[in-house]
Amino acid sequence: MVYDESWYSGRSVLITGGLGFIGSSLAIRMVALGAKVTLLDAMLKECGGNWKNIEPIREQVRIFQDDMRNFQALSLVVKEQDAIFHLAGQVSHGNSMREPLTDLGLNCVSTMNLVEACRIHNPKARIVFTSTRQVYGVPQKLPVKENHPVLPIDVNGINKLAAEYYHLLYHRTYNLKSTVLRLTNTYGPRLQIQNDRQGFIGVFLKQCLSGREIDIFGDGMQVRDFNYVDDVVQALVLSLLHDQCFGHIFNLGSRDRYTLLHFAQTLATLTDVTYKLIPFPVDKKLIDIGNYYGDYSAFSDITGWQPQMDLHEGLAKTLAYFQAHRINYLTA
Repeated sequence: MVYDESWYSGRSVLITGGLGFIGSSLAIRMVALGAKVTLLDAMLKECGGNWKNIEPIREQVRIFQDDMRNFQALSLVVKEQDAIFHLAGQVSHGNSMREPLTDLGLNCVSTMNLVEACRIHNPKARIVFTSTRQVYGVPQKLPVKENHPVLPIDVNGINKLAAEYYHLLYHRTYNLKSTVLRLTNTYGPRLQIQNDRQGFIGVFLKQCLSGREIDIFGDGMQVRDFNYVDDVVQALVLSLLHDQCFGHIFNLGSRDRYTLLHFAQTLATLTDVTYKLIPFPVDKKLIDIGNYYGDYSAFSDITGWQPQMDLHEGLAKTLAYFQAHRINYLTA
């Protein structure tokens, strides 16, 4: 069965990681759709939660500052939710290698707690889990389809993959309706740019906004696909409206692909930032996947989703947001 976006009006919607980058953007959209929104966020250091992110809707949502590793607290929050968007978790690949047990807890234990709490307290909930392209590891063939072998090259990728399987297992075994979306490089307003541990986009933006030269590792010719956050939010909205999505994994992606050098050059056209090529640090090279871009046609065929924002306009909007709210995001 297929529903339209009016399905969300009056529905109870839980967003884990709701004060983070994508979670807060989704929350703003859900409020606009008339949903009764609950946000759950542990507000752990370096994970991206920021009270500024939900400033436009703070009085229109319920907020629980709890850790998903606490099963009892999580069980109370999931009750009677019609839709659950599971966006919480550790996303830093470097941190996952430095602190693997922490990553295990934030991605695997938290996700197991969620599906188990839903099985016991809310088995009719519709759930979508945001995973990562990192589960594929180094691509063997481009564009990457969902049937590409999975061979993560860092702890985060392994734990995200395990979290996917928890959702799919509970879908098959307990009919807990779950969809997995594998996100690629997402950017836009509210992105975490305070530290350099959540991907090169945040690092480049911070260097740009701080008036520092952008450092590009290697020759800068690594190819990536990029999604503006509003396009990702639209994918999330659609994913719970199509019953055909449940029990399956889907890539997101973009029609256009760019090198990291082109990304930096685009920033340079929008600001006075400069950039330079530097050798790859050893620890970064170990978890670099080379070129990557995904095939999102499977998701598009079911939902009609197509990314709308081109890179230049999206980066212009992103920079404008951070320049207007610099004090809340650029603390170092």
